[in-house]
Amino acid sequence: MHILMVSAENGALDGGKVGGLGDVVGEVPPALVREGCSVSVVTPSYGFLHRRHASSAVGMLSFRFYGTDHHATLHAVQPASDPGEGVRHYVIDHPIFAQRSEGPGANGIYSIDSPEAPFATDATRFACLGAAVAEALKKGAFGAVHVMHLHDWHAAFLLILRRYSGDYRVLSQTRCVFSIHNLALQGIRPFEGSPSSLAAWFPHLVPPRHEISDPRWPNCVNPMAVGIRLADAVHTVSPSYAKEILRPSDPPRFFGGEGLESDLKAARAQGRLFGILNGCSYPSERMPGALSFKDLCSLLKETVLSWAGRTPALASAHFVAHSRLADCGALPDRPVTVLTAVTRVVEQKLYLLKASGSKGPQALHALLEALGPRGLFILLGTGDAAYEQFLLETGARFRNFIFLNGYSDQAARALYANGDLFIMPSSFEPCGISQMLAMRDGQPCVVHRAGGLKDTVTHGVNGFCFEGGTVAEQVDNFVSVCLQAMELQQAQAERWQGIRRNAAAARFSWDDSAAAYLAQLYRS
Repeated sequence: MHILMVSAENGALDGGKVGGLGDVVGEVPPALVREGCSVSVVTPSYGFLHRRHASSAVGMLSFRFYGTDHHATLHAVQPASDPGEGVRHYVIDHPIFAQRSEGPGANGIYSIDSPEAPFATDATRFACLGAAVAEALKKGAFGAVHVMHLHDWHAAFLLILRRYSGDYRVLSQTRCVFSIHNLALQGIRPFEGSPSSLAAWFPHLVPPRHEISDPRWPNCVNPMAVGIRLADAVHTVSPSYAKEILRPSDPPRFFGGEGLESDLKAARAQGRLFGILNGCSYPSERMPGALSFKDLCSLLKETVLSWAGRTPALASAHFVAHSRLADCGALPDRPVTVLTAVTRVVEQKLYLLKASGSKGPQALHALLEALGPRGLFILLGTGDAAYEQFLLETGARFRNFIFLNGYSDQAARALYANGDLFIMPSSFEPCGISQMLAMRDGQPCVVHRAGGLKDTVTHGVNGFCFEGGTVAEQVDNFVSVCLQAMELQQAQAERWQGIRRNAAAARFSWDDSAAAYLAQLYRS
């Protein structure tokens, strides 16, 4: 069986990922190969991926986009760290993929658009990707493909062409799977009246609008809804998330179907909706990670200095973090409890840290007050400017909180391996990978009992969970569970070590995920 994965990200390529989507697309193909499959992965080149890796042009693609003929180059690329699992990696080079709107929080893949035109730049780029991949499939550029596996809204335009374009109806003979990684991002754009609209991209198409429209804005196409409605199988990245999205969202207390719950219920009723837990890689040899506290502080100081050296002006966050790390590195002893977090600094991940409980203080401030001078909380991440400012102000106010405003694989690895308690209070979590990585290193986690967090962390066994019927209850319970975990660490050493051992022993195998893909998603 040959599976073609179409995605905006590919974690197997240097520079090819931003978050969990890239991790999945980078790590599940080798597991599928171990199950006897052949796998190809294709993404845009973004103007650099085919140059950053050993690559060769394997074909030219000619297709219609914006009503004119466009040409793109299909490159086969070789990841630098590819251990030879037999996965084929492709990128498509076209000038439109290199065009990105920039701004705070921009990265090498996605664009930052104004609130007045959300997704405008990226929707155009990924609609072009759909047209290019459709042509490549039609011409057999990837060889015989038995399953098209499309990841998130970015890849869903291929389904529109498969269903409604006479040029690509041959693709309907190939089974199509659609994976939902984050239902909150849907890529909604107008049907017409904008350069970034369905009529502009594909003026020859006249699909029934009600089949691809957003249920809330009928004058707009919703790529996420398209994937749910038109794919042969729909997949979410944990069993619990597959159940939660059948319920309407009630933010900020609960995040469910995000307006698409009726479509998801229909998919479930038709036997097309499946929840399969993502996996985590477990190296055969334990990776070095344990450091003395002084060495941990030194490593993190060097990381902050490397970030600070990238700009002429010293960012306040780097100044505060470096000062705090210098103070900590001079302490005679390691803090009794070191809390850690590695996260995107966005509302999904940090809303409950910023929210207030029933007694008034914001959750993070209440936690730091209770932690006191015997503890330390180190958070690594970057993202939304308002949340970054909140963390910066907290770091300036509390000496026991260090905000590392950036990202480094080495720093993340050090925090997973050297913390006592990993903090992950996501308001919703389709699956989550950070809790798996922390657990792999024997660091128990405090998590919100939602989505994939519920499926991986068991309260009092390999970590700690909280929940609540209101935001205030969620905040109160989060702080309370953190304090209970710290008390357990400090007062019941034997039980604490048992929880640590259970966390380290937990296994969330990509081989299990791949076997479930074959049994549930890929078989007709």
